[in-house]
Amino acid sequence: VQLVESGGASVQPGGSLRLSCAASGLAISRHAMGWFRRAPGKEREFVAGLSPISSYPEYGDFLADRFTVSTDGAKATLYLQMTRMEPEDTGVYYCAARNSGYSFTSTNEHDYAYWGQGTQVTVSS
Repeated sequence: VQLVESGGASVQPGGSLRLSCAASGLAISRHAMGWFRRAPGKEREFVAGLSPISSYPEYGDFLADRFTVSTDGAKATLYLQMTRMEPEDTGVYYCAARNSGYSFTSTNEHDYAYWGQGTQVTVSS
């Protein structure tokens, strides 16, 4: 299994960015997938997730509808569209997948079996 994130960049406050996570070795349509991030000096935190059996994504409490998570099963890719970005969104963003036996997303990073290497996002003026 390999998860490869891309799309990280430096943006100004209020800007937008789309992250991608290309998955190989697993079918993202059958795995609960998640995005996490680690801000400088902080613990890694849950950002968003998608379950293979639920139509409703799950988001971290801090997002206030600024981010949208989606998948493209044909491309085996998970996306994170980020809008109205704030300096507090700065950090390394990680894509993660649970084992296929778990149908629901989790906000706990320890529940995910597979991780990408992360992509850096910096929001600064």
